[in-house]
Amino acid sequence: MATKHGEKPNVPVDASAGWEKRDVHIKGLFIFAFWMAVVLLVTLVGMNFAFKAFKKASPMGPTMSPMVKEGARMIPPSPLLQVHPHQELQDYCDAQQKEVTTYGWVDQPSGVVRIPVDRAEELILAKGLPARSAAEAAAANAPMIAPATVAGDTDVQGQCGYLTEPTLADKQRAESEQAEEKK
Repeated sequence: MATKHGEKPNVPVDASAGWEKRDVHIKGLFIFAFWMAVVLLVTLVGMNFAFKAFKKASPMGPTMSPMVKEGARMIPPSPLLQVHPHQELQDYCDAQQKEVTTYGWVDQPSGVVRIPVDRAEELILAKGLPARSAAEAAAANAPMIAPATVAGDTDVQGQCGYLTEPTLADKQRAESEQAEEKK
């Protein structure tokens, strides 16, 4: 099988050269390397020119505070990236737990207080909830509310330990566990 790269058939290979001269075009490689270096040099010079032009066209302006050194920048306003996201989530969950398990003022001048959820449940069970007939609810165009359900095997815990709707991955995991149990 012959190739058409300018090879001359039946040309003896010079073993003293150390490589096959007919396969490598050294002059072409050097020309390519030269032009690549030229392109890189032109690109670097162009980028330097562009950065200087952008700096002149859009200066950053004065610093925000006289306490900051000239040219130094202050931290931008919120929202910022989270530095310690796991700790911040833990702090958030702790604050949520404190809100639902302790007494406190919501609006002191109005006399509105916050009570723990467990205590609120006890009070509701003791007093009961106001009820109205189905005819009254239909007349008022009130939306139908689904009855409360008890947490079951399909519920999963969310980030702060609250029950959440299962995701597709949770459902697939539960199905695979059930399949394994049947075996």
